[in-house]
Amino acid sequence: MDQNDPAEQTPAPAAPSPRSPSRKTVLRAALAAGVALPSVLAGVPALARSTRGGEAPPELTPSCDDGDDPTPQQTEGPYFKPNSPLRTSLLDGNPPGTRLTVTGYVFGLACRPIANALLDFWQADVNGAYDNTAYRFRGHQFTNAQGAFTLTTIVPGLYPGRTRHIHVKVQAPGRSVLTTQLYFPGEPRNNTDSIFDPRLLMTMRTNGPAKEGSYDFVLNVPQEPGPTDPPTTPPPSGTWKAGTTYRANDRVTYNGRSYTCLQAHTAGPGWEPPNVPALWRAA
Repeated sequence: MDQNDPAEQTPAPAAPSPRSPSRKTVLRAALAAGVALPSVLAGVPALARSTRGGEAPPELTPSCDDGDDPTPQQTEGPYFKPNSPLRTSLLDGNPPGTRLTVTGYVFGLACRPIANALLDFWQADVNGAYDNTAYRFRGHQFTNAQGAFTLTTIVPGLYPGRTRHIHVKVQAPGRSVLTTQLYFPGEPRNNTDSIFDPRLLMTMRTNGPAKEGSYDFVLNVPQEPGPTDPPTTPPPSGTWKAGTTYRANDRVTYNGRSYTCLQAHTAGPGWEPPNVPALWRAA
């Protein structure tokens, strides 16, 4: 049990509306295709929080550029250990559990990838236990020249007081450390874990007996070109508003679509209905 975690001291998504692809989406595609970034950046509009047309589920990671917030921080908990092994796979000894591959990119505030960024992962085993003696299910790695990373592990087990999660520290060269956690969509305990943040949900899919997750980290690292002021993307239309307290079965509209509230909550930036299927269902 994570004694330092507040939550541990006691025991088909809607299709996005047609919009231009986000700056980060175009960059991801360019990086995957090996296209030179300068030529890509010249034609990419600076769009904040735009969705990926035709893809599902909608993008959950906070988009970068236009002054949007970096990836949220979360508590470290009591089980972090320094000096973890340098490795991209945590499957030493063929451990039991559902195989999981997590991929993604590390970006700065202008949506440019960060090469050689440190990512240090640690998690529970299939039974929900952390290895505090050795380094099972612990390891660090660095992003490649395109800012990409890949982690091979298992789906972590559950233990009292928490939903399913993976811990991670992310650090750009010479910058401060982001400590946070990654979460799994569709987990019942997401609704009861007091520190769960839907902005940290991975996008998941099943590949045979294995799972594949993705998440892009946005670090508070200034880059050129910097954010625009005011943002180049007009504010979204609809009745949903950040700061509003919603009750179950309340109805809102957002960017031309209607949504029904699934559970009571107070809305905040990053919790827009298309981004949080745990809180909103397309009507």
